Amino acid sequence: MSCLTTFSNQFQTLKNRLLKENVDRNSCSEDQRHRRSGGIPLARKICYAVGGVPYQITAVAIGVSMQIFLLDVVQMEASYVSMILFASRAWDAVTDPLVGYLVSRSKQTPVGKLIPWLILSTPFAVMSYLLLWLEPRGPTSVPLSVLWFFTVTCLFETLMSCYNVPYLSLNMFLGGDQRDRDSATAYRMSVEMVAMLLASIIQGQVVAVYNAEKQEACQQLDQNHETPQGTSAPQAASLRETQKAFLTSGLVVGALFFLCSLVLFLGVKEQQAPVCPDDKVRPSYLASLKMLMCHVPYQRLVLGFVFSTLAFQMSWSNFALFCSHAAGLGAHFQYLLLALLASASVAVPLWQAVLLRVGKKATVFIGLSLFIPAVLIIACVPTNLPLSVLMCILMGFSVASVFLLPWSMLPDVVDDFAVKHPSCRDLEPLFFSCYAFCNKLAGGLSAGISTMILQFVGYRAGACHHGDEVVTALVVLFSPVPIALLLIAMVFFCSYPINERHTEQLTTVQPEATSSENVEQPTVLQQLCPGVRSSSQNDTKTNTLHESRSSPCCYSPRRALESSSPSDVRNDSAENGRRKSVVQSDAHKQRPDRREHLTNTRSKVSWV
Repeated sequence: MSCLTTFSNQFQTLKNRLLKENVDRNSCSEDQRHRRSGGIPLARKICYAVGGVPYQITAVAIGVSMQIFLLDVVQMEASYVSMILFASRAWDAVTDPLVGYLVSRSKQTPVGKLIPWLILSTPFAVMSYLLLWLEPRGPTSVPLSVLWFFTVTCLFETLMSCYNVPYLSLNMFLGGDQRDRDSATAYRMSVEMVAMLLASIIQGQVVAVYNAEKQEACQQLDQNHETPQGTSAPQAASLRETQKAFLTSGLVVGALFFLCSLVLFLGVKEQQAPVCPDDKVRPSYLASLKMLMCHVPYQRLVLGFVFSTLAFQMSWSNFALFCSHAAGLGAHFQYLLLALLASASVAVPLWQAVLLRVGKKATVFIGLSLFIPAVLIIACVPTNLPLSVLMCILMGFSVASVFLLPWSMLPDVVDDFAVKHPSCRDLEPLFFSCYAFCNKLAGGLSAGISTMILQFVGYRAGACHHGDEVVTALVVLFSPVPIALLLIAMVFFCSYPINERHTEQLTTVQPEATSSENVEQPTVLQQLCPGVRSSSQNDTKTNTLHESRSSPCCYSPRRALESSSPSDVRNDSAENGRRKSVVQSDAHKQRPDRREHLTNTRSKVSWV
């Protein structure tokens, strides 16, 4: 009788622990639902959006002015400029995934895991940006000059990766749900477009000083009849005002960089995920990359936007030279750039409304399609200023769609990956950094290819006039090549599998998966019934068998340990349901009779 009493007490303890873990698991799930549905405050969205200003203003400055600065101010040969631009972009692209992996391995601090990266990288990034526009004083050889600008550019790009990768990953830790994150992304894109507009005004003034100084030097040489076609006229000594303008713009951009990062640090609090009992693992760097590359939605999204970025960067990097040498609109370049970026700033909230109505995938096709007629008309009628302004406005709408949609669609891919690979964690920075890697690699390819083609057709730094081959090359690089790249991008977007219905299913499935996975078996139950497996393991095993057919690259330790047949899974599920019903019935039935209690107890453990 004492043995039966002991057994009954142990079983009652087991039941209490099961019920307690049920309550804890449900409370953890409710906490996650509350965090997702709580929304993101408006002030946090604005401060988060301001944090994207530093990357955009520096990117615009380098994209618009770096090529002109090295070719005509530093008087460097086009082949060396091409090497510096391409190698630095390639270096920047390689550092992004590495920084993303290091960020994912970082430990939590009182201010979060991502914010410390932003704080530490900001002052060094500002100083390295100022060094970009400083030419070494005194007579320096060409190799030393090339080495100086290559080293400084790589240093700046590395520090910007340390800033930008954690900043992009911060989107997943702002709180709220998928719709709140999309709203924060729209705010960020709007502010970044305003930042690009401001940067274009600053760099437009610099380019205006450069054009005026160069035109004055060329006119003086024309008056002296010493300027045959293709002759290099203005020397470095005659571009002192341009050098001062570049340095002044660097100081202004550096000050904006520091202020915006300060607003981000003071106004955004990184939200930590609730601590729940789980057995999620951190795969190695190579295993993580393999999983990302095998994830089909991520493949299609990245390839589509890489070709889109390559197309836009090809036109963007040659726009200033096209206006100066092919269209004869060099004096009006800043107004064309202003019209393009102003329309892009206005278009971001419009595209946000469009994607909520027709979906993200359809919005991508609409936005990319606007770019094709715009560049065609500008290339065919280059000297018509009013028409060029109208087409630049149309190009701005297209540019806004390409800036907004990748960062709005990436969180959907991350959620899809989390559902299909529940055993992996802390891979959000790697998702964003790998996309940034591909994006920057595309930008580096466009700059390097453009400069090499110009070198091949006979472009000479500082020349007042260029031949027809250079003009033809600029027209081809500005219009036909980007159109072909956009058509390739649309092919990849056609096969992108995630739509709004799929996103809603992910939103419904994710809380359930989080609340049901990784529940440890109580010690008492393991002692009494060593052959029993928990229901969460059976559910996870069933999901793993389903996922193995669609994602063979999932890194899951359970898959290596559990190799059950489908029939075993069905039997375990049936036993699991029977066990749940017994525990539930026991929670509502209490019989005073000891004999009936003993009979009921034996029936409860009859499945052992």
